[in-house]
Amino acid sequence: MVDAITTPAATATTSPAAPGGGFSNGGAGADFQTFLTMLTAQLKNQDPLSPMESTDFAIQLATFAGVEQQALGNKYLEQMAGQSGSGGIANWIGKDARTTAPVWFGDTALTLDVAPHNLAESVQLVTYDAKGQEVAREEIGPGQGQIDWLGRTEEGTKLPDGLYSFTVESWRGGEMIQKTQAGAYARIVEAQFGADGGRLVFQGGGSALASEVTALREPT
Repeated sequence: MVDAITTPAATATTSPAAPGGGFSNGGAGADFQTFLTMLTAQLKNQDPLSPMESTDFAIQLATFAGVEQQALGNKYLEQMAGQSGSGGIANWIGKDARTTAPVWFGDTALTLDVAPHNLAESVQLVTYDAKGQEVAREEIGPGQGQIDWLGRTEEGTKLPDGLYSFTVESWRGGEMIQKTQAGAYARIVEAQFGADGGRLVFQGGGSALASEVTALREPT
């Protein structure tokens, strides 16, 4: 069962991020206020004789809701991080953590959490290697939830053992309307403490700050 620190797996955005998972981890509150200001201004200034298309408006409203959820989620995670001193995250050792940081893939499938846009007609899972280079892309279809990633190319060849991260692209009408990071589960084997706060080390390799962990679950 996923522990109570679970937050939304992804943040809605209408502009594509840089390849290799170049997403910002902070500033969701500022993004929320900026989006609210921009949306209000757009509603005030749009031409009443040529109003915004209903589909575009629905996309913007869904984006607004996603940013709001992430802002609240980040605030909650900050509160958790403040309560998770050395004793707190040390208790996470042995659990599976969900993170968007690169995680190790070997002989066992990875569990991913995907949350595409609810208006998407096509959803693609994009895989990046440790250098941030795209190495695989596959159609996964609409719908939110967990999927097992087997690490195969289009030809069915297994990708090399290594660290991988993931994004989910939502497409509609031939245009990408959202690009989000997909969280992957990895086993925590060590907790480290330094100037940047608590850091968790994962089985096989890879690590993430405690603030980058969005869910915990008991090993499956």
